[in-house]
Amino acid sequence: MSLKRVDSVDPAEVYDYIICGGGTSGCVIAGRLAEDVDAKVLVLEAGPDNKDLENVHMAGGWSKNFDSETDWNIVTEPMTKIENRQIKVSRGRFLGGSSGVNGTLCIRGTKQDYDDWGLDEWNGDKMFEYMKKAETFHEKDWHAADMSVHGNTGPLHTEPHDLAPISERVKESMVDQGLPYHADMFSTGETSQGCGDVPRTVHQGVRTTAADFITKGLKRNNITIKTEVTVDKVLLSQHSGELTATGVATISKSGKRIEYKARKEVIISAGAYCSPPILMRSGLGPKEQLQKHGVECLVDLPGVGQNLMDHVLCFIFYEVSQPNLTNDYLAYHDNAIASTYQLYQEKKSGILSTFPFGIFGYARLDERLKDSKLWQDAKRAPGRDPMGLTKDQPNIEFWNTELYGGPQQYTDFPIDHKHAFALCALLFNQHSRGSVTLKSKDPLENPIVDHNYLDDPLDMLVLTEGCRFANEIVMNGKGTKDIIKGSWPADLTHHNFTEREDWEPHVRQHATTCYHASGTCKMGTPDDKNAVIDSRLRVRGVRNLRVADVSSVPQVNNGHTQMVAYGIGEGAAEMIKQDKENSFLKLAVETEKLQI
Repeated sequence: MSLKRVDSVDPAEVYDYIICGGGTSGCVIAGRLAEDVDAKVLVLEAGPDNKDLENVHMAGGWSKNFDSETDWNIVTEPMTKIENRQIKVSRGRFLGGSSGVNGTLCIRGTKQDYDDWGLDEWNGDKMFEYMKKAETFHEKDWHAADMSVHGNTGPLHTEPHDLAPISERVKESMVDQGLPYHADMFSTGETSQGCGDVPRTVHQGVRTTAADFITKGLKRNNITIKTEVTVDKVLLSQHSGELTATGVATISKSGKRIEYKARKEVIISAGAYCSPPILMRSGLGPKEQLQKHGVECLVDLPGVGQNLMDHVLCFIFYEVSQPNLTNDYLAYHDNAIASTYQLYQEKKSGILSTFPFGIFGYARLDERLKDSKLWQDAKRAPGRDPMGLTKDQPNIEFWNTELYGGPQQYTDFPIDHKHAFALCALLFNQHSRGSVTLKSKDPLENPIVDHNYLDDPLDMLVLTEGCRFANEIVMNGKGTKDIIKGSWPADLTHHNFTEREDWEPHVRQHATTCYHASGTCKMGTPDDKNAVIDSRLRVRGVRNLRVADVSSVPQVNNGHTQMVAYGIGEGAAEMIKQDKENSFLKLAVETEKLQI
């Protein structure tokens, strides 16, 4: 076995903990570990600092971070079930990571989602406490928050979103079509059929990101942050017959190769697309794949890069007959964007100070699918539906946009004083699984990502029915039925669709990512041969190495993944601290035995 030696590392570049990835979970872990003033923590981030990136802090400018060095610029492989389309799965490539480009949404899912992981350390009660710990929630007079579930001491500042007129109309239609209003349902995790308001990671007009855990008022002298440094691999050595992580090898933006040494632990927090390649380049992964790229396999871990999940969704656009219900007039009409931008610059307010999503809903689809033979005949566990969900977990999520917009393929902007919005349908608990594999062992080359969207027929069935329900909400709901002029753009006809079969071609053409990639280094029990890490995030077969980000989740939650990433970060930091204390206690006991 040939292992890299790190004897020549500069003493100044020796740390207790090395965090590989300055994204959501990584920044949380670094900030919490640095609360111990004796801990020396290094954060390595491939992209730049976010301090001067205006379109990070101005939530409405989120898409301007893409197609540049602040985006990983990953594009999927063609996917058979969505007409061989490829999808751009943009990720934040700067300090704070995707917490600086996401939809700012704090949708935790239900506690059952985490109980379903089957891991005591990450059950629903514990995950909700971890998410609560990260947060400081700011109330608004109009919003009936359940303050028992919100935090008030965390670096992550959140607040409810003030709805645009179109969102108030959609809310009325959701209630009318059987989704009753529960104001704080996306924080309590207790409602599987209803609509409510979603807290956002925006406060006083400025996006709050994970970088806030280690910058601004929380910049500590024992944290070193190195940006524009790409992690190549983990440095490994043999200690007492065990493989041990001792540091990392990196490459800077200028091409300089530098090694950093870790006295205690290396923590990989590079996300669902980038954590698996780091492991694989280190010799930890599927043996056959590593050999294909000339990488010696040190630990055969077949699950590395497998189990890729996402939340697949469809945008369904409508033209509105009445002016100024949507916010298009503040963005696309005449020279409106100039005054909108000036308003943000002067007062940190207006549509650029927030993300343009409105009211959200959850729905169960049991009754709507009972006529489907596929649904009827599908296998199901006791107390579960064919998707593996209990009656207290939603099948579908809905939300509306407050103006035209979405992923980059949507470019039919409503100029000429027209107005449009979308109702979105998102699939939960998908059965299809994708993969992340090496394209080469070059750390500067993106991996091969195949999401395999809608490969399972049940996924297509449920998302198709979700779109059908969404259209009924808009076309039949009393808040919106009288303001819809038609589909947008005009060559679409979906507003007239009534049958489930009508929706399948639309789903194939428009299914896209919700940027919730997860699961590629999943946690598991000792008998799970595809688990990469144990329930304390420790990589199998290697000491002092963990993976801590959303790649670690066995099953993506029925919500959004931002708060999961914060929760994983908080939980990982606590476990690392606990394991350190336990090792000290063990050493003390062994020392005492020797003295006796």
